[in-house]
Amino acid sequence: GQSIVGIPVILDTDIGHDVDDVWALVFLLRCPELDVKLITTTTGDTLYRARLTAKVLETLGFSHIPIGVGIPLDDNPHTHDEWLGEYDLGRYPGAVVHDGIGVLCETIMASEQPVTLICIGPLPNIAAALSREPNIAKKAKFVGMHGSIRKGYAGATKPMREFNVKLHTLSCRAVFEAEWEKVITPLDTCGDIILDGDHFALIKEAAVREGPDSPAGICIANHDAWFRAITNGAPIKKMDPSKQSSILYDLVAIYLGFAETWLEMEELEIKITPDGKTLEEHGGDTVRCAMNWKNRPAFLDMVTRRLTEPAA
Repeated sequence: GQSIVGIPVILDTDIGHDVDDVWALVFLLRCPELDVKLITTTTGDTLYRARLTAKVLETLGFSHIPIGVGIPLDDNPHTHDEWLGEYDLGRYPGAVVHDGIGVLCETIMASEQPVTLICIGPLPNIAAALSREPNIAKKAKFVGMHGSIRKGYAGATKPMREFNVKLHTLSCRAVFEAEWEKVITPLDTCGDIILDGDHFALIKEAAVREGPDSPAGICIANHDAWFRAITNGAPIKKMDPSKQSSILYDLVAIYLGFAETWLEMEELEIKITPDGKTLEEHGGDTVRCAMNWKNRPAFLDMVTRRLTEPAA
């Protein structure tokens, strides 16, 4: 029983492509600091993403959380079909709102406290919401997994076009130009977040001990199924899925939804270029960027603990 009411949060996710969104959603639900008001699905087949969200929420006993179906854009492989099975969105006990943009605007405008909007995918939903109801910028704070400022993928020493920015660059630019508080984890701090060694072993043990419907069980089942879907049985040189997770970029954005203690934040002026770069540029938009870790082991310990502890 938590007497402290958590920070009101909306998660906007492209769950169902890379598996890190599943880990991030489960971690989010295990963070008592956060009070999840709504989850919206973005890009690709947003109904498939909503089904996956619904199954995770229902399995973990969070079906009071409404789901908003976002704008379906692009094509995306359904890499989580094995775990999702025949799950029908119609059976979800909570609300499913097909105008995800509308319910996102309403939820922010109706909230008495400022809402933290945690965005772990490309940003067309958020750009659409800003254009429909510009006042959401006065009542919400933006936290995102976006960009690559001094480091790129796989620890590359030069920045790259990061997926969540480059897929819908104009949307991203609109979100960064809006007059709200902006906090991001670029690849600089989230590009090497992997659970391996004892951390992964503990999560696998918890999945067996607590069963397939537990937080760890859901993460491991989706991890395994996703790995099979992306490899089609072909071995990937660098990754042994029995010993480590994939790169869990989105976990860092969830943490930034309630704390910055273990990260070095820098206030930078950021410009989103038309070709999808995130540049430090004078006159750009002010963004607080997580540029380095102060205590990465403490973060990985916390994630592991929250995914493996029996539900309170």
